[in-house]
Amino acid sequence: MTLSLHTIKPKKGTIKKRKRIGRGNASGTGTYSGKGLKGQKSRSGVSNLKRLGMKQMLLQIPKKRGFKSHKPKNIPVNLYEINKNFKDGEKVDPNILMNRGLIDTTKVTVKILGNGELQISKLEFRDVKVSDSAKKQIEKKSGKIIENK
Repeated sequence: MTLSLHTIKPKKGTIKKRKRIGRGNASGTGTYSGKGLKGQKSRSGVSNLKRLGMKQMLLQIPKKRGFKSHKPKNIPVNLYEINKNFKDGEKVDPNILMNRGLIDTTKVTVKILGNGELQISKLEFRDVKVSDSAKKQIEKKSGKIIENK
């Protein structure tokens, strides 16, 4: 007989069938199903943790409440920061913002917020989200907003 995947079998005595309890007296584990007579441990619905005395320990551990989202939040950049770091007619995109030290990473979306008064005109915003208040100020100073994300 040749050795192939469909002919491989485990060695004799290595596989043991699990004991099925509560399947009648003829099976050898009927009546009390290996749990003895009465008492809390013999009842159904009692967790193993309670039996081991772990329930009190679990109750003493402080639980962290609420929900924490795994989605990354937008990185905020305010208009007063743009005033300090840019000049008239320049482009504003995540790479340039990172080079100028306004953000740490380009992997997360950047959002321009309207804190401060925009004093620079003809700025071009690319690949960034813009709040409504910032959008009004950019359009007032004849700037462009080009969103790809």
